[in-house]
Amino acid sequence: MALTGRELRSKIDEDGRLSLVLEEVAVDDPAEDEIVVRVEAAPINPSDLGLLLGPADLSTLEKADGGLACTVPQGRLGGVKGRLGQSMPVGNEGAGIVVAAGAAAKALEGKRVGMIGGGMYADYRRIKARDVIPLPEGASAADGASMFVNPLTALGFVETAKREGHQAIIHTAAASNLGQMLQKICLADGIPLVNIVRSPEQVEILRGIGATHVLNSKDADFAARLLDAIEETGATIAFDAIGGGTLGGEIVQAMERAAIRQMSAYNRYGSEVFKQLYIYGALDLSPTVLNRLAFGFQWSVSGWLLFPALKKLGAETAERMRKRVLDELKTTFASNYTRVIGLAEALDPEVLRAYERKATGEKFLIDPTRG
Repeated sequence: MALTGRELRSKIDEDGRLSLVLEEVAVDDPAEDEIVVRVEAAPINPSDLGLLLGPADLSTLEKADGGLACTVPQGRLGGVKGRLGQSMPVGNEGAGIVVAAGAAAKALEGKRVGMIGGGMYADYRRIKARDVIPLPEGASAADGASMFVNPLTALGFVETAKREGHQAIIHTAAASNLGQMLQKICLADGIPLVNIVRSPEQVEILRGIGATHVLNSKDADFAARLLDAIEETGATIAFDAIGGGTLGGEIVQAMERAAIRQMSAYNRYGSEVFKQLYIYGALDLSPTVLNRLAFGFQWSVSGWLLFPALKKLGAETAERMRKRVLDELKTTFASNYTRVIGLAEALDPEVLRAYERKATGEKFLIDPTRG
C-alpha cells in the first residue's frame, strides 16, 4: 500500500512565529494492531484550537509560505516552551472508513469508525485499533466524529459530581453542544442542573430541550437568580468553561450565600458546606478572579480534564460511559454543526477567524474529502 495525503500542522518557532501549513505526508503500512482510516469528518473543538493556535495574537494573522502565520507575544512563549520548534499534527477526534488493517485488525477493514488520538485534520490517519470504535449501523461519519470529547466530558461531569457526593450541578457556556448534552443527561438521570449562558437566544435553546434553570449572566438580576437557583437545587459543584474573569468566583460566592441562608447561627469561618469549582475551559483568556473572603473556608477551585478524570473514575465507569454514548449517539449525544468545511478551507483567514471565535451554538466540522 502506498498512500499519501495532507496533514494540518502547527509550529511555533523560538522567535514566536506560529505557522499553519498543510503538509504532504506518506502513510506507512499499518502494523499488526493498527489500521489506516480515510478521514471523513473531524470537529473543531476549543481544545483543538489550543494546539492549532496556541496563545497567538490573531490580529497578526497573515498568509505566508502556502499557509498562515501569526505571532505569539514574547510574554506568552513560556507557556508553550515544550512545543517550540516542533511541527505538530492537530485534531483530537474524527471518523472515517478503514481502508487498510494489520493482521490483528482485519475485522475492521471497510468499516466506518470513530477515533481519538490526535492528528485527525488529515486525509488519512494511521492509528491503533484499540483507539477506534465501529459506528452503529446507519451512523454517518458526522454522527461519529464528535463521539468522544464532548459526550465523555458531559458524562464525566455527572460521574465526578456523583463520586464527590454532590446532588446538583452548575454549568457555564451551557448552550454549547456539550452543554446541551449535559442538560439531556441530567434530565434523563434526574439531576438538577443550573445552566448559565450569555444571551436570550441561548436561554431559548436550553428551554427548548427541557431545561428548568437557565440564567443569563448579562441580566441585571443574575446574581439574585443564581442564588435562588442554588438554594432550590442544592448545587455545590460547578464546571466552568469560561475560565477567566469573575464568573467562577461569583458562582462559589453564591453557593456560600445559599448555604449561609440555611444556618441557624453565625460562624465567622462561614458555612460548613463544601463547594467545588472546576475550570475546564478557557473561553476567556484573562486571569481568573476569586474573591476568596466571600467563600468561607470550605471550598476548592481546580482544573478538570477529560482523560485524567477518566483514570480517576476507573475503567469500569469509563466503559459504561462509552457504551452509553454509542447507544444514544443520535439522540442525547448528537452534535449539531453549523458549517462543514474542507481541509484546505481551515487555512482560509476568514474561515479561521470564524471558528476561532468559539461562539456558543456554532460548531465547525472538517471534511477532508471536500478538498
